[in-house]
Amino acid sequence: MGLPLVNINKLAGPLVEAWAFEVFSGIRDDGQNKYRLINVESQERLEMSDIVLQFRKESDVITGNIDVKATSADIATAGKSPNITSFVRIRTAYVRDPDFMFIVLSIKHKVYSERNVNTGLLDGIMEIVDYNAFDLKYVSDDDLTYNPALGTGQLQIKDIHYVKLQFRTTWEMCQTLDKMYLHSSRRTLGDFVREAKKFQWIKE
Repeated sequence: MGLPLVNINKLAGPLVEAWAFEVFSGIRDDGQNKYRLINVESQERLEMSDIVLQFRKESDVITGNIDVKATSADIATAGKSPNITSFVRIRTAYVRDPDFMFIVLSIKHKVYSERNVNTGLLDGIMEIVDYNAFDLKYVSDDDLTYNPALGTGQLQIKDIHYVKLQFRTTWEMCQTLDKMYLHSSRRTLGDFVREAKKFQWIKE
């Protein structure tokens, strides 16, 4: 009877992520690709990113960590305030590598069904209709939010389809993250110091 639209978000994520990996792999396999993409790696579940891309820039290699988000064009509220990553994970990543690049790739899809004349069954079709991509470090203050209810807190985007950008240094981004953490009613300076010592954000 076709793909179940009511639960399509549970099916779409892995399918869209696999599709994105195939697209990036196809670009990599073109030795003359204009992006100089030289390596594509799919990450294990629960890793910080879904796909890691590496680009050649003269004698250097630049790494981009890609977080793939699938949102439905058929559901009006899809893409509203998705969880992106945890406060501790992204804060630690920026401390370890000030050039850490965390790209959110939002892929919008729609689903429909067509009757297969040979089998008489419905073929479920998922079509990619739009995308948006941005570096988390440059998401504007107005669009970046913090949800303290999950673990050490989750960074969220108000609406992943409409994101404004603002330039920040890594140090400025860390200050933005810290302010969101400390302004939460669930967090104290003592909580922050504990995390900072645990993940070596500060030296004693």
